[in-house]
Amino acid sequence: MRAMSEYLPIWIVGAIIGAFAVVFLLAWAALRKMKEEPEKERNMPDGEIVRRLLRYARPYWKNFVLVFLVMLFSIVYDLVSPLVIGRIQGLIKGDFELGSLYRMVGVYAGILVVSMFCTYLQAMILQKTGQKILSKIRMDVFTHIETLSHEQLNNIPVGKLVTRVSNDPNAISYMFTNILVTLAKNSMVIVGVLGAMLMLNYALTLMVLCFVPFVALFTVIFRKFSRRVHRKVNNATTDINTYLSENLSGMKITQVFNREEQKLDDFLNRSRKLQKAKMNRMFVFGIFQPMVYMLYISSNLCLFYFGAKGYIKDIHYFGQVIDSSIMVSFYMYISRFFNPIQTLAEQFDMLQRSFAAAEKIFTILDMTPEVVDEPDAVELSEIRGEIEFKDVWFCYKPEEWVLRGVSFHVEPRQTVAFVGSTGSGKTTILSLICRNYDIQKGQILIDGIDIKKIKIASLRRHFGQMLQDVFLFSGDIRSNILLRKEDVSDAEVWEACRYVNADTFIGKLESGLDEVVRERGNNFSAGQRQLLSFSRTIIHKPSVMILDEATANIDTETELLIQDSLEKMKNIGTMLIVAHRLSTIQHADNIILLSHGQIVEQGSHQELLHRKGRYYDLYTLQYNRMQLQNS
Repeated sequence: MRAMSEYLPIWIVGAIIGAFAVVFLLAWAALRKMKEEPEKERNMPDGEIVRRLLRYARPYWKNFVLVFLVMLFSIVYDLVSPLVIGRIQGLIKGDFELGSLYRMVGVYAGILVVSMFCTYLQAMILQKTGQKILSKIRMDVFTHIETLSHEQLNNIPVGKLVTRVSNDPNAISYMFTNILVTLAKNSMVIVGVLGAMLMLNYALTLMVLCFVPFVALFTVIFRKFSRRVHRKVNNATTDINTYLSENLSGMKITQVFNREEQKLDDFLNRSRKLQKAKMNRMFVFGIFQPMVYMLYISSNLCLFYFGAKGYIKDIHYFGQVIDSSIMVSFYMYISRFFNPIQTLAEQFDMLQRSFAAAEKIFTILDMTPEVVDEPDAVELSEIRGEIEFKDVWFCYKPEEWVLRGVSFHVEPRQTVAFVGSTGSGKTTILSLICRNYDIQKGQILIDGIDIKKIKIASLRRHFGQMLQDVFLFSGDIRSNILLRKEDVSDAEVWEACRYVNADTFIGKLESGLDEVVRERGNNFSAGQRQLLSFSRTIIHKPSVMILDEATANIDTETELLIQDSLEKMKNIGTMLIVAHRLSTIQHADNIILLSHGQIVEQGSHQELLHRKGRYYDLYTLQYNRMQLQNS
């Protein structure tokens, strides 16, 4: 009974730690029963994430080896400094000699300077290496996104892709520049400190080791909670980035329909979701770090209790004496032992954040492109422009056919127009020719070669596409026409502009070809953007030109310029046109009328009018409407 009361403080400390351990175990058990919100992203094991991330570090293994060697010198400070301080304590208590004190202080200062220099060198090497790895990851993600098919890109919000390319690699870079090395260093410090403590006094070391199982238990449980909350933060960040990307681009529509308050409420809801996720992450980390600190304080209390008790009553623990120098050294060693563990808590938190980001990145990288080159695909140095559809069937969704057995033939340098109501399959045909999608049935031939047997880059190199919604990049007019095409002089650029009548408005601009183009070209009219699109097409010298509603939504004056441009462009190669205005396609060699994914009739303008079929009805309707507008 006396022994129980004598060690009552130790029992109280043990009971408190045990109670926390039980609470954590119950929380972990409850977490395992909870189902996470369903997500498309899969959960990767940590081992797989580490293995894949190390591939990026492998080319720089020499840098990491050098850092490891430098790190060994900095660890010496953590291991030797407590012994030096303990020796100084012994000098002060025993026979004091000023010369001996100076020598010990000099040794301590020398170790400190070496440790500081090694830490600086280590940081510089890691930062340079980390930035190279960061650039490589970003490049891989961006390059892989470029290989995805149009359908895959349509299914992924732009904001999500922006997050994968910009935000997520930053978290991974921190892992290479700080986390891994710190984890390795702290692990070695912990092992080294344990070895030093065992040699100094194994009885007190055994007392400290009694706290290690609780550290391990708290760490394992923290890992489960941490990974979960980091994944929620990443999802909420992606959600808000996606919302911003879409709604900032559509802000004009929001203002037109006076929906600012509704959009603000939607943004606030997403912001609160992100705030809640981050607060949960702070809460999890805010519990774990104090738990480790509690273990550190508890071990110090036990050290002081046993040390003071042994010193006062002259008690030997396992045959070992505890004097003041051992107490000082052990106090510092316990600090050296638990400080890395607390740092590991922070690093572990960042590591989980990096793993969550890497999981998102690898989900994108693991997306298999749906439209790829066949193993025996060939390069085409040039094409004549002969196009043939043979019983082509295509659908975006299973069994919802957009094209149903479409067959037609286009001769080289021929102009063919596709007309029909919205949803009849006109634009789809143009997308299939460029192999933006793969067909389900049938065959598409270019110069008698199945397009699946032609390398995608080689195929698209010979096509020039002019769409209704012209996309201009931020920069200047020259860069938008060239699209980084090299070895093209300004004289050739002006020649292309004159060919399509774009020089008319470019020549009036103050800076000419150097005129600034703002985001999406919003400082130019629709007609001007279309003329720039024509110039961009001509400068790349395509063999087949595709115009998808290129004359829609423009004024009459600009339409006349574009009509004149089209007449000139017919001499370049095969031309495929989609247009609702039948007046723009009257001179086409062949007009194909589509309805519900099938060809209803085809022929020249005069031939179709003579038949008085669907095309005749459509043309008469448009002609009468135009007459009414003019009157």
